[in-house]
Amino acid sequence: MSEVTSPMAARFRGFLPVVVDIETGGFDPAGDAMLEIAAVLLEMDEEGWLRPTQTLAHHVEPYPGLNIAQASLDITKIDPYHPFRVALPEREALTAVFREVRRELRDRGCNRAVLVGHNAAFDLAFLNAAVGRNQIKRNPFHPFSCFDTATLAGLAFGQTVLARAVQAAGLEWRRDDAHSAIYDAECTAELFCRIVNQWRSLGGWPPRDTP
Repeated sequence: MSEVTSPMAARFRGFLPVVVDIETGGFDPAGDAMLEIAAVLLEMDEEGWLRPTQTLAHHVEPYPGLNIAQASLDITKIDPYHPFRVALPEREALTAVFREVRRELRDRGCNRAVLVGHNAAFDLAFLNAAVGRNQIKRNPFHPFSCFDTATLAGLAFGQTVLARAVQAAGLEWRRDDAHSAIYDAECTAELFCRIVNQWRSLGGWPPRDTP
């Protein structure tokens, strides 16, 4: 896009931050299964204040042949084969999320989505691996750029663990709800918005007329 036309596009140099959390069957993006994905869309008003708007989420059927470690399930409490789980095949889940993100890119006048995550490299690696094995051609996310709220929260609040960072930011943390993709993504989204807005309130990057 040749012109920056929205507050969001102006704030992030034409990029659209989208908060993503992926729950998995382990730590290996190539060998372990994706089990849940959630993505939180954000909007920015004319004054430069950022807030979450919509959560996209799907349970994901384990991709055939990939591993699911019991230790991971013990943490997430996910039953990948529960009959009422209503999970989508990996390709369908990603395609549904990507469709909405591309629509948001168009509506916000942005060029590319950038994944926001807590320890974002983990989620981005699983996302890229799933895109590759499903041969998805229209991936709206930048393949390697991301915003990491662990790093940002370490700077802003002196905390890098999600639960502690959320609490240090003055937000509510419910431990019993943690490790679901929806809850973690929504908490990460609130944390990211709090950091961006706090920087804005301190005078960092205020919208201003350019000569």
